[in-house]
Amino acid sequence: METYSIKNLSLVDGDKEILKNIDLEIGENLTLTGSSGSGKSTLLKIIGSMQSATSGDIFYQGENLSEIDPVSYRREVSYCFQQPVLFGQTVRDNLSFPFDLRKLDFDEEKTISMLSAVNLSADFLNQEVAKLSGGEKQRVALVRNLLFAPKVLLLDEVTTGLDAENKAIVRQIINAQEALIIEVTHDAEEIAAAKNLITIDEGRLQ
Repeated sequence: METYSIKNLSLVDGDKEILKNIDLEIGENLTLTGSSGSGKSTLLKIIGSMQSATSGDIFYQGENLSEIDPVSYRREVSYCFQQPVLFGQTVRDNLSFPFDLRKLDFDEEKTISMLSAVNLSADFLNQEVAKLSGGEKQRVALVRNLLFAPKVLLLDEVTTGLDAENKAIVRQIINAQEALIIEVTHDAEEIAAAKNLITIDEGRLQ
């Protein structure tokens, strides 16, 4: 059974069809590309249960996504934004959050190990969020998403705007995941490296 089965999915906003009759089976890593405004990020958000379609269905492991408890789903399916959203005052505030959600004690040793994997030192935990660079914010956001290994990792252009060093670090940790990865990208290198590539144009699969 495929992880996702998408059936006749459409999204209409006013008089604009953003997605048109999407039928897609996803059982292995998938890269989505296409021009800006083609609907690829919208499709990713619908898969991530962050936006609703006008019609059609998404089945996750055989169960209709509309019938799955959103909290349970988001514990298994992690969404990474192009522009990382950090909160609170420090990096620690962000990285303790996944533990708080699960009513667990903060595992500092595990967290420091994850920071090390993205070339950030232990004392980075106490760094103020407001003082982080874009690349540092993206790495912290990625660590936050991966502290509890998701079954599915949804990536919306997470390397856009990163310099070569940060991009390589982020790609390394992504490629080390055992999760099913569905990602949106415009990056030529990432498109060339994709094992399964689908182009979306004007809301349709090509």
